[in-house]
Amino acid sequence: MEKIATRQAYGKALVELGQKNEDIVVLDADLAKSTMTIEFGKRFPQRFFDMGVAEQNLLGTAAGLAAGGKIPFASSFAVFATGRAYDQIRNSIAYPRLNVKIAATHAGITVGEDGASHQMLEDIALMRALPNMTVLVPADAVETRKAVFSAVEYEGPVYIRLGRPALPIIYDDSYCFRLGKASVLKEGDDVTIVSCGVMVSYTLEAAKKLQEEGISAHVINMSTIKPFDASSLIESVRKTGAVVTAEEHSIIGGLGSAVSEVISEQCPVPLFRIGVNDQFGESGPPQQLMDKYGLNIERIVEAAKMVLKKKHK
Repeated sequence: MEKIATRQAYGKALVELGQKNEDIVVLDADLAKSTMTIEFGKRFPQRFFDMGVAEQNLLGTAAGLAAGGKIPFASSFAVFATGRAYDQIRNSIAYPRLNVKIAATHAGITVGEDGASHQMLEDIALMRALPNMTVLVPADAVETRKAVFSAVEYEGPVYIRLGRPALPIIYDDSYCFRLGKASVLKEGDDVTIVSCGVMVSYTLEAAKKLQEEGISAHVINMSTIKPFDASSLIESVRKTGAVVTAEEHSIIGGLGSAVSEVISEQCPVPLFRIGVNDQFGESGPPQQLMDKYGLNIERIVEAAKMVLKKKHK
């Protein structure tokens, strides 16, 4: 199966967009080789700004460029882009609703050996709590490209969460990404499984294993965390009566929280949230960390069976 990192797809999309729209500018914080903005810098040096290890200046400058009519993409690792520069995002970008696109790479524990200091597990929670902020977590390279193109068409601040590792290709070029809409990857009747980003491919594999045991899973890729597609979720949940969420993020404030908020108010059913359980990560190979923290196929299968039992009580 072909695998491409979402950050790689982001870098290529920027070059494509740069050729079409001269208002697009890109800013980075001394990590262009890692965030993959380096190719844009090579092609369009007059529209590329390396701000150095100064993330607050990175986002503040991006705000200024947006106020002047440009469409800035500001990139760094997720832990720095959202954590170190939160005040600038809140007061200089979200509050005035400026047209800044924050594309943060190396999110989650799949950063691996860089350890807890670099493994951002709270960024979705931080960004979705901000008024005016749109939050996207694409599942593969194809969806990343389309999400980046959609972000340019959307007027307002957007946070795009990207990862370090290569991920399986789920979609083909015919896929139509719609900002604010979930994507149903598999129809099912017994349990709804909602995931985003890295966890989507795991969810599809888990659904296959469940099918072998006679359990029909309805699989949703919720790549837009905000605005949240409540209607697609509720439509599925009313049919299945049970939900599992899976994300490479803290279970506090992320996808699982968004799902639980909606169903608790509109359609209460048994729910289990898979994510990192209110703790920091640690240094290690990415897949070993995913297994240690329960972010794997086996855990999704186990959780699906668990909520099914609760549904039948």
